[in-house]
Amino acid sequence: MSHNVGVTDRIIRIVVGLALIAFAFRNGYPIQGWHWAGLVGLIPLLTGIFATCPAYRLLGFSSCERET
Repeated sequence: MSHNVGVTDRIIRIVVGLALIAFAFRNGYPIQGWHWAGLVGLIPLLTGIFATCPAYRLLGFSSCERET
């Protein structure tokens, strides 16, 4: 699978993903109310870790630097 997420984009995705997950678990494990919405942070976290974004692939976009 080819990479389509650049270094800066990866760092931003990982930080945002971790922040959303921390929001979900800020009061302990039993997720109550709207805290489950913080689990959406798994998406940017995983796309940042694997450097592949399915939405970028569908749109034909890449934030990786081009090799010359």
